[in-house]
Amino acid sequence: MTKRNLPILPGSAIGVLGSGQLGRMFAIAARRMGYRVHTLSPETDTPTGQVADVEITSPYDDLDVVRRFAAGVSVVTFEFENVPALTAQAAAEQVPVRPSGAVLHVTQNRLREKIFLTQNGIPVPLFRRVTNAEELRHALSQLGVPAVLKTAGYGYDGKGQVKITSLNPNLPPSTFESELVLETFVDFDSELSVIGARGLDGTFAHWGPIRNTHTHHILDISSTPAELPETTVREAIEITRCVLEQLDVVGVLCVEFFLAKSGRLLVNELAPRPHNSGHLTFDACLTSQFEQQLRAVCALPLGSTTLLRPAAMANLLGDLWQEGEPNWPAACSWPDVKLHLYGKLVPKSRRKMGHLTAMAESVEDAVAAVRQARNSLKPGFV
Repeated sequence: MTKRNLPILPGSAIGVLGSGQLGRMFAIAARRMGYRVHTLSPETDTPTGQVADVEITSPYDDLDVVRRFAAGVSVVTFEFENVPALTAQAAAEQVPVRPSGAVLHVTQNRLREKIFLTQNGIPVPLFRRVTNAEELRHALSQLGVPAVLKTAGYGYDGKGQVKITSLNPNLPPSTFESELVLETFVDFDSELSVIGARGLDGTFAHWGPIRNTHTHHILDISSTPAELPETTVREAIEITRCVLEQLDVVGVLCVEFFLAKSGRLLVNELAPRPHNSGHLTFDACLTSQFEQQLRAVCALPLGSTTLLRPAAMANLLGDLWQEGEPNWPAACSWPDVKLHLYGKLVPKSRRKMGHLTAMAESVEDAVAAVRQARNSLKPGFV
């Protein structure tokens, strides 16, 4: 066993590239287990920085700062996939980066991601690469309408995508300033996610399928167990295992699925990090996705993912603050509901500011409770 493969023990410093809420919850899990956390991002007083031991404010492309940052920790991980590949490479000169920069390279570009999935026999919606209006028209003639046009890079929460309903759409020239992917529109029954973890020794763990509903392309409610046919559950888990193995992931990765009305599972996107839909694991499982990420990147044995009770999570967006501070005592009056706020300084419309997690005897009761608790924060809020 090489030095780089030895377990990284409590007391060590863990480096996090990125500084949002995912890094914050990772830092909380890491500090609970006795680790120190250093974070690097272009911002200051960030959700991660507020609970980390060290907050470095620097552009990701300042590679000298990145190298110094990495030299001060035992391993580097990241909390969002849009960290530049060169940044990951610079950090890897000093210490292990988990998941690796190669995983980032695949997953931060939709076209590379879909080609990878297709090459590994994993079902995805039909797609075509598009770089100009003529290619778009040709692709639409092959795939038909409706279809979804997406930027190949740097898209999340519905950003960088538009639904196409005409075979000859009139789009502004600026649309084609970046590489695009055209996907056939999926008439889905539901949206699911499976978050998997893989250790340095290849061990695999998962939390099973989580059912997700979205509003304005932003995750609204997640719930588990997803109450699916056993064959669908097994297939979703096996696809997730395959993705982590083929990418050689060390850490946590989420596979987002469409469950088509035909019953077929199609992979929508990959996220090589903890995922919004897995926030409920923080309260509802023996080992959260954040602790599992820590265990994996530190070469520790993975923890049990046992679900303690059916659970549901509701996102809290900045819209809640439009008429003043939300009524936090009202939400806290629900004894089986947990409040998580991210420490973001400015609430903005559709910005994720926090979440609520409810636990109950059934998943239906958990969903109802978390909706009612969120509604209580502001009368009339839905």
